[in-house]
Amino acid sequence: MEKRALILGNWKMNGSRAKLEELATIARHAAVGRDVEVGMALPATLIAAVAGTDSIAIGAQDLHFADAGAHTGSLSGALLREAGARFTLIGHSERRTYDGDTDVMVAAKIKAAWRHNLRAVVCVGESTEQRAAGLGEASVIDQLAAIPSPLVGDVVIAYEPVWCIGADAAATPADIGAMLRTIRTALQDRFGDEGEGIPLLYGGAVDPANAAAILGMAEVDGVLAGRASLDAAAFLRLIEACPIASAA
Repeated sequence: MEKRALILGNWKMNGSRAKLEELATIARHAAVGRDVEVGMALPATLIAAVAGTDSIAIGAQDLHFADAGAHTGSLSGALLREAGARFTLIGHSERRTYDGDTDVMVAAKIKAAWRHNLRAVVCVGESTEQRAAGLGEASVIDQLAAIPSPLVGDVVIAYEPVWCIGADAAATPADIGAMLRTIRTALQDRFGDEGEGIPLLYGGAVDPANAAAILGMAEVDGVLAGRASLDAAAFLRLIEACPIASAA
């Protein structure tokens, strides 16, 4: 069976209640005649306001690995689920770079997400230095090892090459395809048939201009978009670019 495309957005530390009108516009058009799954990772303060949106899965951008306790400023999977989140990003490159998230922490956060029935969207990718040293694939494989075994919850892998996030140009199709094949092989080696079914997303300067080429690749099951998710028209063009998001 052909997989549904998965188009996720990440507002990062942007947006407001007024900005939710952009999300409402996406919701009105996202699922019309299309076999595509759409989700948006919002700032935590906005999740509850739109948690009931039928055509868009609302998610968080991170969670704490503990379920409760003295963790000032943090949010548990239980709190996020109660607010209405259905998935959470884990291990985003900005969390790894600026907030010190390690592979050990990522593993604990994945388990926390699963405990509260949150889909874990695990971000992996190589830095500019790792790529230049020829260590890109090894770095990504090491990050994938953080995924707990057995798979007791839902997981998605988002490949985000750190060297092009926020840049003006995405990785080439050859770059993307090679790394996603490496990721797929690593998942199959670790999880067998279950590894074949884990969706693989690409995230890194995804925009309406390059979305069709990226989404048309056999290795790609969807995308994780940052800047393009903040504009309804741009994000809808990502959905429309998906080759399996055709009219029923």
